Amino acid sequence: MSSDVDTPPDATTQAPERVKPHQLALVLFTAIGLFTLVSGIVPQITKWENDNAVHRTVFVNIPGPLQVAFYTVIPVLLIWVGMMFANRMKNWERGAPAQRRTTTKNAKQRLKDFRAGVYMQTLLRDAGAGLMHSMIYFGFLVLLGVTTVLEVDHQLPEELKFLHGTTYKAYAFVGDAAGLVFLGGIVWAIARRYVYRPYRIRTKSRPEHAAILGVFLAIGVTGYGAEMFRIAAEDRPDYEQWSFIGYPLASLVDGWSASTIGTWHQWWWIGHVVAFIAFLVLLPLTMLRHVFTSPINMYLKDKDRPKGAMRPMPNLMETELETFGASTVEDFTWKQLLDLDACTMCGRCTSVCPAHATGKSLDPREIVLKAGQVMAETGTPPVSAPLGNVPEVSVSANNLFERITAEEIWACTTCKACDEICPVNIEITDKIFDMRRYLSLMESNFPAELGNAYRAMENQGNPWGLNQGERADWAEGMDVTIVDPGDPLHAEYLYWVGCAGSFDDKNKKVTQAMAKLLRRAGIDVAILGPSEMCTGDSARRSGNEYLFQMLAQPNVEMLNGMGVKKIIAQCPHCLNTLKNEYPQLGGNYEVIHHTQLLEQLIDSGRLDVSRATLEERITYHDSCYLGRHNDVYVAPRNVVGSIKGIEVVEMPRNGTKGMCCGAGGARMWMEENVGVKVNDERAAEAISTGASRVATACPFCYIMLDDGVKGAGVEEDEVLVADISIHLLEAIEAGDAEFHEGDAPLLADVSDA
Repeated sequence: MSSDVDTPPDATTQAPERVKPHQLALVLFTAIGLFTLVSGIVPQITKWENDNAVHRTVFVNIPGPLQVAFYTVIPVLLIWVGMMFANRMKNWERGAPAQRRTTTKNAKQRLKDFRAGVYMQTLLRDAGAGLMHSMIYFGFLVLLGVTTVLEVDHQLPEELKFLHGTTYKAYAFVGDAAGLVFLGGIVWAIARRYVYRPYRIRTKSRPEHAAILGVFLAIGVTGYGAEMFRIAAEDRPDYEQWSFIGYPLASLVDGWSASTIGTWHQWWWIGHVVAFIAFLVLLPLTMLRHVFTSPINMYLKDKDRPKGAMRPMPNLMETELETFGASTVEDFTWKQLLDLDACTMCGRCTSVCPAHATGKSLDPREIVLKAGQVMAETGTPPVSAPLGNVPEVSVSANNLFERITAEEIWACTTCKACDEICPVNIEITDKIFDMRRYLSLMESNFPAELGNAYRAMENQGNPWGLNQGERADWAEGMDVTIVDPGDPLHAEYLYWVGCAGSFDDKNKKVTQAMAKLLRRAGIDVAILGPSEMCTGDSARRSGNEYLFQMLAQPNVEMLNGMGVKKIIAQCPHCLNTLKNEYPQLGGNYEVIHHTQLLEQLIDSGRLDVSRATLEERITYHDSCYLGRHNDVYVAPRNVVGSIKGIEVVEMPRNGTKGMCCGAGGARMWMEENVGVKVNDERAAEAISTGASRVATACPFCYIMLDDGVKGAGVEEDEVLVADISIHLLEAIEAGDAEFHEGDAPLLADVSDA
């Protein structure tokens, strides 16, 4: 009998529970352990041997009891490693859902991200450290492959064995070469951590680092030692000369008795096996676990939202959620928790953090380590923390703020430098955003000055707290079309001026310059004037999602109602919000930054720069929200480079490694009372280039760098800070003036003389 009515599942009809990741890990390592065990048993039964004159006999001179011990201990340890990893993975399963599925659309990108990591491309952003890690990583992988190939050959019948003759000689050469590369990398790593000791390394050196490096060194040294005595025990056959390290070493024991050489060989072999056992023990218990977790993290880099977008939240006017943001381990997604175990503790994030560099309490690596400690010590069962912590610092609950302070969270400028430089794609900024949401929405724990900006955005529609009716005052006498939001937009572009471009005196000049350039190029634009409200960037990035939605939803409804398709934004923060985050609310537009549009107009010839000239030296400051959040680096430079006579010089930190101005993440509205001001640090770097002009592409950057330069006692006639559009317009007008000055008056007709 059937029914068309769905019935709720009961105990007998309930669908079986899905296999969990930690169960897969346990099955995988158990399978590897059992395979290892079987690989030791099979040759004892088959007795297949290689009868070729040029080959290597497996376990030569190794007594049966030692072989039995090897094939007993190693499989048991592999299963134990699987159990330890399974316990760690249970922690990841505590997290909220995250859309990181592999689909036909993202599979190619996932593989590309994975290759970039495992090929060491991300590590090689720091050439020295990257090369060192590559030597260790690839050397170890090849050595592991060499061992695996030997074991595979060991299992095959006589007619299928391949590791003899020329193949064996090549095999021997590759093995010794890989060992040399591996040991070279280890020695370099030891020297770097304990001799050179760069800041980001020495501040987090722990005993486990010495243990890991010591075990790796032992694996390499004992491997050569065992090879040396094995070759000596076989009377140094000529074909072993391809073992170009082991063969010469074997000559050092010429004249020793066979029994002595055999004994030494066995002890070196035991040492090599013990070193490998130590490696297996350290693998799940120390930061060495990143050998597995980091590649997984790299593979999962691609996400279901643009690079510059924050995690979406439900409509806070309608949601039934009782808590917002992240205060406990379970509030993070499983991917964010995987991040905590994928961290290599390299400190690259620390080295580029502008807050940390200027004496603030924030250290991005510490955010990961502290959150990781809370996750690890509150797990079921508890597991080892990501990196050995100070013994007296313990965790009593799964609350992230047991280890992380509000001061650390609010010091962040959200510049994304930590995310950009991380070689294993850890998303640190997302964690800070989520913790800010909790502090702001659930505890109202935010800097007092930020409260003033919140009230201004809520009451006046802009963080400056000025009258919305004054938004279009900059356009007085400029013949700029102001469109009513009730009318359809007929212009090609809507020019989103932004709050700074409308109210800040410096940035009004940027808006006016841009309007003149657009008119010169014949671009049809319109502005909203008093109807334009703040996009909500500062509200969202400071965690106030409620205020963001209150500002953004009416903007989306207005733009959709007008039929807006294309938007020019002169503020990267507006660009990022309109382009990457308004789609979360149903607003999908083609948004372009004003420097990108200028580049297009110059390239197409619509904006004539043939006479644009400035005989000066200029440096460009990368906006974090234009660069790292949206990958726009070339367009601003191309615009500056179109000016004749200009000498372009880069600051030491530029492009993806550029330094923040200090205003991002709503820091524009907060006081900076600890350490050196970020904008002063960046301004000093700009001044040090010897440039007479500093070009910006963001209103916040303009304000911060101009204040920083003036704060350093440098006047405007020495170093002029201005937006790219101002420099370009000045160059065009200067070129036009010079051209017209060259027009000589007509000479009188000589016949009239």
